[in-house]
Amino acid sequence: MKRFWFLALLLSFTVHAERIKDVADVAGVRNNQLTGYGLVVGLPGTGEQSTFTQQSFQSMLRNFGIQVPAGGRLNIKNVAAVAVSATLPPFAKPGQQIDITVSSVGSAKSLRGGTLLQTFLKGVDGQVYALAQGNLMVSGFSADGLDGSKIVGNTPTAGRIPDGAIVEKAVKSPFDNGDFITFNLRQSDFTTAKRMEDTINNLLGPGVARALDATSVQVRAPRSADQRVSFLSTLENLEFQPANGAAKIIVNSRTGTIVVGADVRLKPAAITHGGLTITIAENTQVSQPNALGQGQTAVTPNSNIQVNEKQARMFYFNPGVTLQDLVRAVNQVGAAPSDVMAILEALKQAGALSGELIVI
Repeated sequence: MKRFWFLALLLSFTVHAERIKDVADVAGVRNNQLTGYGLVVGLPGTGEQSTFTQQSFQSMLRNFGIQVPAGGRLNIKNVAAVAVSATLPPFAKPGQQIDITVSSVGSAKSLRGGTLLQTFLKGVDGQVYALAQGNLMVSGFSADGLDGSKIVGNTPTAGRIPDGAIVEKAVKSPFDNGDFITFNLRQSDFTTAKRMEDTINNLLGPGVARALDATSVQVRAPRSADQRVSFLSTLENLEFQPANGAAKIIVNSRTGTIVVGADVRLKPAAITHGGLTITIAENTQVSQPNALGQGQTAVTPNSNIQVNEKQARMFYFNPGVTLQDLVRAVNQVGAAPSDVMAILEALKQAGALSGELIVI
């Protein structure tokens, strides 16, 4: 019988203040994703000869003034077509460098040892924001045997180039536009938004900050960009007490892990949980006839049935007790993880559990 490993973890949050910058982002100050298509050359025979790779390679040669005969097919094994992706951070300026990720889009076996040729990185608007080029760093590897055997470690068809792209164009930011700056909470909560509003108004005066909803807090700000930098530097370091999250119980049915939030409470409930085990053993008996008899050997089944019922205990909980008390009581009676999961589900169905029960 498979046994489960059980862990009951009670999340108790100590009351402490957090900075605004740790729980919220400034609207408009965000990353932007860039993508591009290019060629990796210099591979040790681990490239590809797909149609689009041939077309891309011929197009590159034409850019250098080299004409390929019409209908001619190049026999290349050291070239691979790749997709290049990067994240352009906010306020990135032309001339700065960013990291890029290079991934094979064809049948190349490995990009190890390759060099990415100059590749345009475009934003969602189709404009070029960076140029990428450089030698790949690939942690994966692959090896093939003559008998068809193959071994692959990590991912040899993807690699990175630190500082592999140079920013050519800055993305316009609404940071210095308008009369307001908006903070967006990373976890929406009406209480947290209200407390952030009160904290800012206590420093700057009534009406400066206004909570728009459970996510956004709008703050009146100076128009000058340099003044806004100092203004935000002060605001993002203000400390306040965010609200505790909603009461939740998370159950991982595969590992038997149960995580219980600190704010979970039990309503009045009496709980009993027992188990009934039925064991059926099948044995066979052989009946032999007498030596001088005319009978035949007979095989008859013999079933042995045993019933074992656990002695279940009932325990009662007063209103408002925490799940810590429940876990302690269940552990005292020696319940298995599957039993605890069944108890939690029954409590939820009976309406005696305050909090969301999530099974993953």
